[in-house]
Amino acid sequence: MKLNVGRNDLCPCGSGKKFKNCHLGREMELMLRRDEPLSPGAADLICSLPEVDYGRGPEMVGALDIEALTGRRTKVRLVDLSSYHKLGFGGAGRRPPRAGQSAGVFINPVKTRGLDPDHLYLAVSRHVSDSTLIHQLAHVLHHLADDPPGPDVTGRISLETGIPVEQVEHTAQYARWLDALRQKFEVEPDAEDAIVLYLLERELLLSDAWVAADDRTEMLVHAERMMRHMRQHATEIDELIKSRPGYIGPVGETKEAGE
Repeated sequence: MKLNVGRNDLCPCGSGKKFKNCHLGREMELMLRRDEPLSPGAADLICSLPEVDYGRGPEMVGALDIEALTGRRTKVRLVDLSSYHKLGFGGAGRRPPRAGQSAGVFINPVKTRGLDPDHLYLAVSRHVSDSTLIHQLAHVLHHLADDPPGPDVTGRISLETGIPVEQVEHTAQYARWLDALRQKFEVEPDAEDAIVLYLLERELLLSDAWVAADDRTEMLVHAERMMRHMRQHATEIDELIKSRPGYIGPVGETKEAGE
């Protein structure tokens, strides 16, 4: 698989590392982790996972009037992330949560809609944080209200253009849902989402319309504009995020393998 990514460019997986120190030589994993294969019986196994009440999950899900917000009569079920990973449907490159880690996954609705079309499934870790919950719930609302392209499309676009997959997925439409949930539940976003909201405020995020139309020109122009702004305002952004969970270093800084 040939990618439009240089050895010293940021890896398309969104890790923040240079491509040579991340997925160089393992390019196929980048597509596999976005395009998770379905296995026979997957829906039965996922839908049979017991609901969990981790963190503020039940409170947040119960407080959302999804039909009023999106026009869809769909409910959300929270299931255990470790149990979901044990089923083997997590996709290549995705690891079970570490002890004490906050993590969550919006399970691809394709996996469950045939058996349970009335629910969407979020797999969350036992120690899930408020910021992780609103991040995943924003994906749910974005999916229901805006019908964005799926992970197969966003993964392919990222691979072929070199635009980090996080930028392709976290569009302006997604970020508006994230901001609404942040305000509703009075949550302090983690470092990653603080950057997303910073870019939303400055109208620098990509649009669902460009992704859906596979408009490479618009996406590449705006992705470069976004990255240029972040480089020019790196100090400002670092001050915004350095005290937040998930902070891994100044914007644009990458670490060599083994560091």
